[in-house]
Amino acid sequence: MIPQHTKSTPEAIRNNFDQQVDRFSNIETGQTTAIDSPLCMELVARTAALLNPEAAKILDLGCGGGNYAVKVTSFLPDVDCTLIDLSANMLAKAEERVRENINGTVTVIQGDYRDIDLGENCYDVITAGTTLHHLREDQEWESVFAKVFNALKPGGTFWINDIVIGETDEINQMMLEGWISMLKKQVSQEEIEMYMQRYESEDTPRTLSYQFDLMKQVGFSETIVLHKHFNFAAFGARKNRNHIVT
Repeated sequence: MIPQHTKSTPEAIRNNFDQQVDRFSNIETGQTTAIDSPLCMELVARTAALLNPEAAKILDLGCGGGNYAVKVTSFLPDVDCTLIDLSANMLAKAEERVRENINGTVTVIQGDYRDIDLGENCYDVITAGTTLHHLREDQEWESVFAKVFNALKPGGTFWINDIVIGETDEINQMMLEGWISMLKKQVSQEEIEMYMQRYESEDTPRTLSYQFDLMKQVGFSETIVLHKHFNFAAFGARKNRNHIVT
């Protein structure tokens, strides 16, 4: 795992993303540095609609320019949508795009979802697209996953598309090299070096197994893999339909 003492602050990350609205607001390309981003958005959206066809409320954590909310609401237009992001610029763009898609209301919350009360039994679908890798210590991961579980209604689903690290240093290096080989087909060496620098300074991803174990730990009844390619994966979990609301 990347040493965490070198990581950027949330304020530095917000300033970075404030300048990149266009890059994170293209439904055709998704996040260009993330492997198979359009495919993963499609899989998440279709599966969310399949498992929660009667969804009334959805939440997009770290929504960026709104790609995941836009894609999900293209299959589930009759919903209210809540968007959370550090960046006011990203939120403004996401709100504009989602309003064109849905018949319900759009609620925007600027802030760090680590600090925001997500409520209990509120949402049918929660998405987190390329954002959870900014979580740091185990306590933060556990807190966010527990908050997501509590915020979902019984039968609700949680969907992640993100960087995942390998189970061993050797596998992790192989996956990283695979990612770089994909980037070489799209961007210059200078851009690759910039992305790798940001990866080192901003990101602290975890393994897929760590996140599945954590999902079960906080109470999810099912975990689901949709796609994995090198060090990116799309996956999720479902809250038991018979979960007793206290």
